[in-house]
Amino acid sequence: MSKTIPVVIASAVGYLMFVACFSPYLLPWRQTAEEWYTVVATIAMLYGGVNLCTHHLKKISDREAGWGFSGVTLIAFAVTVAIGLLKVGVVPESVKHLDRAWSGQFQQEGSAFWWIYQYLFSPIVSTMFAMLAFYVASAAFRAFRAKNVEAVLLLLTALIVLVGQTKDREITSLLLAVPADGSLPNFPIADLTEFIRKTFVTAGQRAIMIGIALGVVATSLRLLMGLDRSYLGGDE
Repeated sequence: MSKTIPVVIASAVGYLMFVACFSPYLLPWRQTAEEWYTVVATIAMLYGGVNLCTHHLKKISDREAGWGFSGVTLIAFAVTVAIGLLKVGVVPESVKHLDRAWSGQFQQEGSAFWWIYQYLFSPIVSTMFAMLAFYVASAAFRAFRAKNVEAVLLLLTALIVLVGQTKDREITSLLLAVPADGSLPNFPIADLTEFIRKTFVTAGQRAIMIGIALGVVATSLRLLMGLDRSYLGGDE
């Protein structure tokens, strides 16, 4: 019974959201379900925050490996949440509420929360992706070894696209004679790159999207029919 009721609720709401797309009479029910979803998502976020704090506090208490990073995580989490909730540095946007700083947006430019995002979070994310670029380059070097025909085709295509994305006409102008009118030499790697992107890449992306759509439909049907109960946290 403890698992049957959640499955029935999930299936009923799923069918409601699906049927409401085709019946305007069920639109108010769908809007109510979306409001409930917002409430449940908010509770889930609060639960996630509590779980985060509990996990890292236990790690600090047990002095596990890397417990110092857990301390930094908790401090950053607490400071960010406090600044966001208190809207530190937010200027009221409405003339009628000049005495109420809470009337402004917490992400307002110049606020403390905006400063954290702009000068702390964004540089950290950029640094992470910059480090990932080296791993991608290493993986590409290993994958593009011309061991067979497929690898040779992959290598040539990658080189064409790479050169086509780096101003190929200016690069090839160093190797080819410049026309008398001073224009760049016509070495259409960029055109070939565009052809590859519009033809082969687009076809591959559409095939992948069709496969993803079929997977979503199959997973949705399993959830609606109660066959997939992984969201309950058990093995069923």
